[in-house]
Amino acid sequence: MNRPAILSVSICVALVFAGCENLPENETSGPFRTGAAEQGGAMARAAGGNSTDTLVAGSSVTSVAIATVHVIAKHQADERQRQVAIARAKAAQARIAARQKSAAEAARKSGKKFVAKKAPRYIAVDTVKNAQTSPGASKAVMIWDTQSEQIVGNNVYDVESAPPVGQTARFEMVSAEYVGGS
Repeated sequence: MNRPAILSVSICVALVFAGCENLPENETSGPFRTGAAEQGGAMARAAGGNSTDTLVAGSSVTSVAIATVHVIAKHQADERQRQVAIARAKAAQARIAARQKSAAEAARKSGKKFVAKKAPRYIAVDTVKNAQTSPGASKAVMIWDTQSEQIVGNNVYDVESAPPVGQTARFEMVSAEYVGGS
């Protein structure tokens, strides 16, 4: 690694950590929401960093962690898996809406300014395993579109290990917030 690249990576790391101090939740939820992260990515690009370097230098921890889910297999859902996924997704979407409403009311009562965290477009929900589920899978997951309020496709993703609830995971071309099965 050449001298300018080492310097820019060092500065970027410092900026990323400075951008991760105790900020309100709504300011750290997106991958490029902090000014320090934007500056870190710009500096890495200016120093000639490749796209991976600039992503890491300019991203918050959550965006880099998007690709941590290992999908073992993908198959078509049966009717039971669809029913379970739909029921769980609707319940999760209702909980998300209730949390947002509760936070808005609490802020209104306290007189504080409230900036609502945008609900995720896609959520990943657990469904039941079936005969097609890979033997090494810890969970069978389906994707729910919160705007159209329907399952995305008819795919079940068998995952080696589920991400923590609330973390964003990538399933093919869709990034979805994992809500689990409750």
